[in-house]
Amino acid sequence: MEIIPITAKKKRYLPLLLLADEQEDMIDRYLERGGFYVMEDGGSAAAVCVVTDEGDGVLELKNIAVAPEYQRKGLGKALINFLLERYRGAYHTMQVGTGDSPLTVPFYEACGFRRFRTVPNFFTEHYDHPIFEGGVQLRDMVYLKRPV
Repeated sequence: MEIIPITAKKKRYLPLLLLADEQEDMIDRYLERGGFYVMEDGGSAAAVCVVTDEGDGVLELKNIAVAPEYQRKGLGKALINFLLERYRGAYHTMQVGTGDSPLTVPFYEACGFRRFRTVPNFFTEHYDHPIFEGGVQLRDMVYLKRPV
């Protein structure tokens, strides 16, 4: 596996990005202003991630997605570890906002992230359709952070 920075034609990875963020116009809010990385396996995109500079030494993980055939093999954690190494010294904190889901929150906690704030009704107010994950309708955005 190889992790490659992508600077152009990022939308060609839209099907993967939509696995983590179901609404294209929400992805459009951060895609071009973020650092974009793809993990390739023999030329095929196995996973992608987008990070943005939020100012004051904070790097935000906006999107991380692993293709279904590669899930549960440690690729998501490997991408986060890559980002931590890549941005060490340039940032002091990495944060991520996600739905309060039994699938995603435990993943981030296992990667060393800790909850620090919640944005009530984020998903019900900003998405044009209800989003369900792990059998739970996402309503609030949970923010987690960890040192870089």
